[in-house]
Amino acid sequence: MKVVFMGTPDFSVGALEAIWKAGHEITAVVTQPDKPKGRGGKLQMSPVKEFAVSRGLPVFQPVRIKRPEAVEQLKTYEADIFVVAAFGQILSQKILDMPRFGCVNIHASLLPRYRGSSPIQWAIINGDKMTGVTIMQMDAGVDTGDMLMKSEVEIAPSDTYASLSDKLAQAGAQLIIPALAAIEKGEVTPTPQDDSLSCHVGMIDKNMGKIDFSRSAEEIDRLIRGLNPWPSAYTFYKGKTLKIWEAFPVQESADGEPGSIQRTEKDAVYINTGNGVLKVTQLQLEGKKRMQVRDFLLGCRIEKGEMLGC
Repeated sequence: MKVVFMGTPDFSVGALEAIWKAGHEITAVVTQPDKPKGRGGKLQMSPVKEFAVSRGLPVFQPVRIKRPEAVEQLKTYEADIFVVAAFGQILSQKILDMPRFGCVNIHASLLPRYRGSSPIQWAIINGDKMTGVTIMQMDAGVDTGDMLMKSEVEIAPSDTYASLSDKLAQAGAQLIIPALAAIEKGEVTPTPQDDSLSCHVGMIDKNMGKIDFSRSAEEIDRLIRGLNPWPSAYTFYKGKTLKIWEAFPVQESADGEPGSIQRTEKDAVYINTGNGVLKVTQLQLEGKKRMQVRDFLLGCRIEKGEMLGC
């Protein structure tokens, strides 16, 4: 088929590559505009654009895809179907109606479980054991369209937002090819979503990363993993921000106030929580590099009973 692909981050690249390798004709790749990065503010291409440019694929980067001029530009690309994967902008009904097979989205959740922009993070934060990807027919709502195909992905106890995103990207890349074949042959059966089983998860906010040590060690561990690598979970130590990158809940009873240091070992700091103890093995103090606790303790002495969060 002739395909217009819409996507922006690393998550989208695998699906774009799979479609390209499968021999479909990609008439355009639509992605977010280049953004300044670093102190120099040098413009950087999105991962999707980098792949498209490397393969000589046409690239379109609208600031707002709903604007009339952007809609008119989309009309110039021949397409049987639009495939969307983490594009980052909402499509208008005019765009949804353009291709003969409409627009399909590769959504990183087993719909209708999580609708919205942060399903991967919340699957980890909420302690789900299983997630997956859904190929859905897009409609005017946010992730409310009929489901076409699903693929389950297990969430490992060590999964972070980054590692789970990679797993789901691979699953989506594998699923979109049979989905396109079934759509073209008319062999797919759309299944409406049960709205009563859904919840909307919006944009992740940096303030979500502030650790509340009155929560259980398991909940804090999930927060740390769900926000790794961005925006990261953090607390405060002697007035400075302390990011916690890696930690594990320990089956021990807390013996002090939540947020207090229970003990330190050469490669770990143990923190009392509202339920259990959190073993921290990797952290980053404000102004310093991310490092293992064993290296951190060489230059910073942490005492039993000291409080975090202030």
